[in-house]
Amino acid sequence: METTRQSKVAKQIQKDISDIFTKECPEVLQGAMVTVTAVRMSPDLGYAKIYLSIFPFERSAAVMEAVEANAWRIRKALGTRIRNQLRVVPELSFFLDDSLEYIENIDKLLK
Repeated sequence: METTRQSKVAKQIQKDISDIFTKECPEVLQGAMVTVTAVRMSPDLGYAKIYLSIFPFERSAAVMEAVEANAWRIRKALGTRIRNQLRVVPELSFFLDDSLEYIENIDKLLK
């Protein structure tokens, strides 16, 4: 169960990461539309799992590789934004959220 502090920090990181993608490093996304769907924080706030939804889904592997390669840059930009709120900038792990692709597949099967 997530504490109130964890959920507040997760929402702030979700907002900041999406802002970083659009303003500071759009070249990492390679022209794809990326949405930060969820952020899960560890109890000590030292580790963040960030779930990304990528459109078009066919380019998701290339975009995820680029995001992983530039994770240090994203973490540094996040650190400048949250340096007054958190003592330690959390380690970032990015995961692909393929729930929209799954929903589209189910919808296609039903038709």
